[in-house]
Amino acid sequence: MTSVRSPDALASRDPFELDRLAEELVARESSKRLNGAGPLGDYDDDDDVPAGARNLPVYVPLSHTDPYLSAETFDVEQFLLSRAYTSLPDLRTELRDYLAALKEELVKLINDDYEAFISLSTDLRGEGARLESMKRPLGDLKARVLEARGTLQVIQDEIKEKLDRRAAIREEKAFLHQLLKISESITRLESLLLISSPEDEGKDSAAAGTMQLTSRADTDAEDRTRGNRAKHIARVAAEYTQLLYHVSRARTEPCAFIDESQWRVDRIKSTLSSDLDHLFATTLHALIGGKDGKASKVTEIEKSKLYADITECLRTYDVLGLWRDAEDVLRREVVREFVKKTIYPGALTAPHSPIVPHTPLPSRTGAASPAPPMTASLPPRTPYTPFTAFASKQNPFEFALRADTHSSASTSSMAHILDETDDPLAALYNTILRFVDRDVRRTMEIAEAVCVKSGSRAAADKGEKRDGEIPVFEIMANVVWSEIGRALMDELGSVIFAAGKPDDFRKHHETTQAFLRSLEFLAPSVQCVEAMRAHIVYTTFDRRWQLPVYFQLRWKEIVTKLEDSLVTTKLERNASKASVPFVTSQASAVYDAIRACWSAEIYIPQLTSRFWKFTLQLLSRYRTWLDKSLPPLEPTAKVAAAVAAERIGGSNSPTTRSATPIPTEAASAESIAADDVLLQQFAIAITDITAMEGQVMKLWREELVVMLPESSAGDEEGITPEDALKQALSKLTSLVPTLLSQIVVILSRRGCDALLSMRSIPSQFRAMSSSKRMPTEPSYFVSLIFKHTKAFFAIQTVDGPGSALKDTFLKPVAEEVFEVVAQRYIYFLSAMKKTEESLRRLKKGKKSTYSLFGSSSREDDGRADEEKIRTQMILDVDAFGREAQSLGVAVQENATYRSLVEMARSSLTDETS
Repeated sequence: MTSVRSPDALASRDPFELDRLAEELVARESSKRLNGAGPLGDYDDDDDVPAGARNLPVYVPLSHTDPYLSAETFDVEQFLLSRAYTSLPDLRTELRDYLAALKEELVKLINDDYEAFISLSTDLRGEGARLESMKRPLGDLKARVLEARGTLQVIQDEIKEKLDRRAAIREEKAFLHQLLKISESITRLESLLLISSPEDEGKDSAAAGTMQLTSRADTDAEDRTRGNRAKHIARVAAEYTQLLYHVSRARTEPCAFIDESQWRVDRIKSTLSSDLDHLFATTLHALIGGKDGKASKVTEIEKSKLYADITECLRTYDVLGLWRDAEDVLRREVVREFVKKTIYPGALTAPHSPIVPHTPLPSRTGAASPAPPMTASLPPRTPYTPFTAFASKQNPFEFALRADTHSSASTSSMAHILDETDDPLAALYNTILRFVDRDVRRTMEIAEAVCVKSGSRAAADKGEKRDGEIPVFEIMANVVWSEIGRALMDELGSVIFAAGKPDDFRKHHETTQAFLRSLEFLAPSVQCVEAMRAHIVYTTFDRRWQLPVYFQLRWKEIVTKLEDSLVTTKLERNASKASVPFVTSQASAVYDAIRACWSAEIYIPQLTSRFWKFTLQLLSRYRTWLDKSLPPLEPTAKVAAAVAAERIGGSNSPTTRSATPIPTEAASAESIAADDVLLQQFAIAITDITAMEGQVMKLWREELVVMLPESSAGDEEGITPEDALKQALSKLTSLVPTLLSQIVVILSRRGCDALLSMRSIPSQFRAMSSSKRMPTEPSYFVSLIFKHTKAFFAIQTVDGPGSALKDTFLKPVAEEVFEVVAQRYIYFLSAMKKTEESLRRLKKGKKSTYSLFGSSSREDDGRADEEKIRTQMILDVDAFGREAQSLGVAVQENATYRSLVEMARSSLTDETS
């Protein structure tokens, strides 16, 4: 056995001597590392830590687990990038070492399994013949297996065929049993319903039918009571539902027996329905009364039994799905007769119906008192909203749904009676409410309880339908309201819905809405109320109200009266006290029109949006009238000329800022009278605008805020009603600042007229030079500056144009007037000082002449006169400040007044010049 050559022998055959070169390279690099010149031998200058030791890569030697070497496709670039921290000579060394290790492992593997490799070929000798001998019997075995499989398949098919025949026979047997059940059920139902069988049809049909009907009636009268009949019909209904179930199961495939028996099933259904209708109608007559209108006189025990029979009948109707049939019986036997006798064309003019005497409800000791009568007529300016027309705060749908508690519910009245005083329509509605409460309410509650218990109500709420119908009783919508609503529209529509008389129309509408709410309170559940409102008769009834026509009539009525008042475009005080807090009759008429829109005599909740827009239009109309009635606000030609003169002559004064003209002469009597008229008109306008804003906002807070929904914001979306109202009022109040500025101009001009007298103070003191007394009191004109302002606001007087504006506008107006007059005061003082300076310079030129003749006493007198004038100016300015302070002006905080005080206290002439 020869062995594999060693790696040294194989390396000797290398012609390029790569092994020797690799060994020399390794030796050279190892010598460099020992000398400290390698990459790991360098050190930094700052410390003794090797530079490569700070961030050394993790050395992973090459092995069989390396992902790059074990990949199916060797990627050179990825492999080199994974060894980027190794230099190429080092990488080559690693690769050669890994190659040598692989060669060593290969040699060791071959040497360990050498004997197996050698004996592999010798051990397989003769195996071919052996395999051929083993192959011969396999063909026979395969043929036998196929033959056995075919035999088993035949047996399996036969067994499956027999099983299928047995299954078909079993299904046919079950089907026959089901047909037998159907036949037995039909025969049993015909026996229970006393229907002649097909075997008896060969006899005389007329005689047989008469005998059967007679025998059935006799049997019902003799053998069964009404309660037994109800239970009997309930049993028949249960049997009939089972029959329908079996028939539906049998109809999964064509069957001649079912087709032939269908007419018998239909006959059973019609007979059962007829018997049930007859029993239900008989029970209602016994409970409520016959067709003659006489009330049934039954005891409470008998009523309980009758209500139990009604419950059983309604339960049977629900089981059979005959909800509309039950409603037809109730409509035909109970409601329709009453409606015909109660609602007819002359019902509103006929005397009160004697069916139910109009007596107050008896008070019950120990129990809560019944709800007070409803009021059809509303108190002034307190309109009802649709769902607040009743005094009762109890839940109207709290009733006993159990069939065994009838006495308490039947004896107590739940109807909310309207006030029928002088209102025949309310009396008619009360008759209807009493009838529904007395004869129909308990039946509706029982029907609702039956639907809730059977699950029909839950199915109806989910929108499920059975045979295209809603699977619940809708007695309130389909019976009560359908008959009453149609009768009201057909018999009394021309009276109730006539919009030609607005007062009667509103009263009828309000009374009818109260009647509808009271009728809804008698409904057994909220779902019944929703069904009633969704009924076609309800929507038709609601559309019969010609509300737009009513609004147009009311609009014409209000606008005509208002426009008659607004014909006069002049602001004049109204002598009557009826318009308080308004001054003019026009403003009072506008507010009366706004208040009329929301009064109980006119307002209808369904017209809320129309009345709201009309209210905003009325406010806009008042603003238009004010624009026509106010005097022109532009300055007159005389004032404009004075303003131009002020700008030319007073441009050198730094303190002159106001546009108020500087008066050069006293105002004439004509101009004073014209100013008084203007003040009167401006005050009237501001008073009415302020009162209009206050009264309208008060009306909003007290009434409109609870009557207007959030959606009725006007034409623009996103604006609340309150914002729309404030926006409309802002168009009025925007006139107030302009009118106040006009009042300030007039009062300032009056104050400036009083200042004209101060120009004569120097000449007055020089003329009185013989008097050596210093002034101690302010000048007379100071008290005249605010005289007209005080008179305007009725201060220290009996009455004034702006007496109603005193609390609100006295302080701002006084501040504006004070500012303007103070500026004029400064202007006059400045002009006076210029005049005194000119006189002093003129006297200074003549000083030498005066000194030759000994005129020193005259010079002393001149200084004394200047000191008196200065003292008088100080007294006048102080008095001027006190007058303004008495009107609420903060004079010490006013910069113009401080400049005025400083100028008054300074010398009249410049001594240094």
